[in-house]
Amino acid sequence: MVRLGKFLGALGTVALMSCIMVRAQVTKADDERAAGLATKLQELTENVADVPSWVEDEDVMVYNKSVPGGHTFVLVDAANGSKQPAFDQARLATALNVAAHTDFKPEALPFTRLQLVDHHSAVEFGFEQTPWRCELSNYQCAKKTDPFHAGYHEDPNAERIERNSLDNAQPSPDKKWEAVVENYNVVVRSPDRKQRYVLSTDGSEGNYYELSSIVWSPDSTHLVAYRIRPGFRRMVHYNDSSPATQLQPIYTEVEYTKPGDTLDLQQPVLFDVAGKQALPLSNGLFPNPFELSNAVWWKDSRGFTFEYNQRGHQVYRVIEVDAKTGTPHILIDEQSRTFIDYRQLVDSITDTGKEYRRDLADGKEIIWMSERDGWAHLYLVDGATGRFKQQITKGEWVVRAVDRVDEVKRQIWFQASGMRPDEDPYFVHGYRINFDGTGLTPLTEGSGNHHLAFSKDGKFYVDLVSTIDTTPVLTLYRTDDNTQVMELERGNIDKLKAAGWHAPEVFTAKGRDGKTDIWGVVWKPAHFDPQKKYPVVENIYAGPQGSFVPKTFSTRTEALTELGFVVVQIDGMGTNNRSKAFHDVAFKNLKDAGFPDRIAWHKAYAAQHPWYDISRVGIFGTSAGGQSAMGALLFHPEFYKVAVSNSGCHDNRMDKIWWNEQWMSWPIGPQYSESSNVDNAWRLQGKLLLVVGEMDTNVDPSSTFQVVDRLEKANKMFDLLYAPGEGHGVRGPRGPYSQLKMQDFFVRNLLGQETPDWNQEPAHP
Repeated sequence: MVRLGKFLGALGTVALMSCIMVRAQVTKADDERAAGLATKLQELTENVADVPSWVEDEDVMVYNKSVPGGHTFVLVDAANGSKQPAFDQARLATALNVAAHTDFKPEALPFTRLQLVDHHSAVEFGFEQTPWRCELSNYQCAKKTDPFHAGYHEDPNAERIERNSLDNAQPSPDKKWEAVVENYNVVVRSPDRKQRYVLSTDGSEGNYYELSSIVWSPDSTHLVAYRIRPGFRRMVHYNDSSPATQLQPIYTEVEYTKPGDTLDLQQPVLFDVAGKQALPLSNGLFPNPFELSNAVWWKDSRGFTFEYNQRGHQVYRVIEVDAKTGTPHILIDEQSRTFIDYRQLVDSITDTGKEYRRDLADGKEIIWMSERDGWAHLYLVDGATGRFKQQITKGEWVVRAVDRVDEVKRQIWFQASGMRPDEDPYFVHGYRINFDGTGLTPLTEGSGNHHLAFSKDGKFYVDLVSTIDTTPVLTLYRTDDNTQVMELERGNIDKLKAAGWHAPEVFTAKGRDGKTDIWGVVWKPAHFDPQKKYPVVENIYAGPQGSFVPKTFSTRTEALTELGFVVVQIDGMGTNNRSKAFHDVAFKNLKDAGFPDRIAWHKAYAAQHPWYDISRVGIFGTSAGGQSAMGALLFHPEFYKVAVSNSGCHDNRMDKIWWNEQWMSWPIGPQYSESSNVDNAWRLQGKLLLVVGEMDTNVDPSSTFQVVDRLEKANKMFDLLYAPGEGHGVRGPRGPYSQLKMQDFFVRNLLGQETPDWNQEPAHP
């Protein structure tokens, strides 16, 4: 085959692809070069900035940017327009190396995001799943807490007992009282503990009051608490077969609720503290909660609200309770025949929900997000009646983030995608609009994907804009008039281009309906030859919680291109950030995974590019992508021939409750079996590699082993990589090994070539 050559040869010592070779098989050097490709590419960029983080209560921000050999952190004072190094990276690297027994270079610190805290006297960051703090006065570093233990709970009741400890009292706003839970009931007492009143007597071990749910009214006359009837406590058990700390295995367990499990039943109870009595609340408006949000009191103490997410995620309500009578009524009522994406809208990142609420003037009005017209938009609601007064944003586009609300000017600063018909509908832009829907004003210029970050006081914002083939530009603006204060960074990739790098290609084609545009990208080999025929490998993640095709610049590459493949990524129907109808394709149908759109996209691309060989198509994915990758061979074997499925949630009844009941609905019905790789394992055609980490606390590893069981019973041939000690995605110490296994699997089964004999030379133990 024609091997990939020149790419990065300009580096001399790096010489990643220094010549064109013809080989009968892939060599160790090919595989190892592919594995190290991403790191080498990153080192060739300069001044490529990341999204800044603003320092709390200051017009100061910190961001990192690429420099030769790594990255550096920059501090910007927006008020005076200055920027400087955020700290002495050489000293911090030395301090961290001493504390963590590591050997990091100053330009290669093991984190890219941090928080500057305590008046710039310290930085806090995450390293090896542990929070760290480094003092900048003497450059001393230390862990903030014990290492994260993947959520293990040796005692499932320990967390509840700690939350309800007598030492965790909830003080009243006037500081005259404090609320505690004693013997499962709500008690108020004076801070000196000389006075004590029992407010409830109906609490018990099987129906207890939750201290952390107690919220006092601002005038200290009432409080609300949730009484909890515990549901089923499912525990998933783990065997860490090969721990680094001892010879014998370590057995642990994780509390893990699955679809169909009986949930905790939350019942709000209102207490008149002065009258020392409970006011009964009928639960007729919130009978079957998946979850109730914490109570939020109006500032004048007239009542409180909470949000009710009904199990099945087809009813979502804001409930208001009158403090005098304890009478609940529906303030906002959202209903859907499919699902309501209840997850909170937080930012214009890949994985975002559709729930946003902002109370105005102590609840006189509410800004609310809804998809009731088929698109994610903002509405102005009358806080007294619940009447929708005004649709603030409107059109065939979606709101992706709300950055700032000015109640005095009655204006909203938000981010949206799809408003500009001449560009990628996923590109995010910034806008300002008035509460009455007038005055829509763009804040960002030029085609590209924009990420805005506002200072805490709203005086300034930064805009980081790029596309997959144009480098990021980071610019500081003044919010009031949107004037540019200064350009902070402009990325430089001259060295990257000189070494032969080229960005992935954007391609659109019509989906299954013949009219909806489906967007994807193509990564080609560095020394691409259009006269050749290239097998295709699809990188799939089709989770309905987001959209996943990259839209911003990065040096991300696909290692398989170095071995002679073309790699693609596509957002089919059922993924997020388009219309409600586009999203709803996933409802009760995760096996769909947008495959009819993906296959149509592949065929459209092949029709225009003869070198694109759709007779040899493979696919790989992790987690939900692992489910889809195997599903490709079960449900579309006429098109997909080879699959690598990593950490797959192969049966949605086996996986975490929120994700699966959100998209597959409740109660459990035949749709779960219809989408199950376990129940459909007998359909397998083609070549399959399953990858599973024995310590995966995200997806129960038994999900993979149940697939194995059914495949063996059906006399199906497949490969299995079992990774001792590894978690979700097998990204730990065995990550490079699993990557090599995947590469070799595609080389053998899609390229039809021999792979290296990795056992020929014994490695050091």
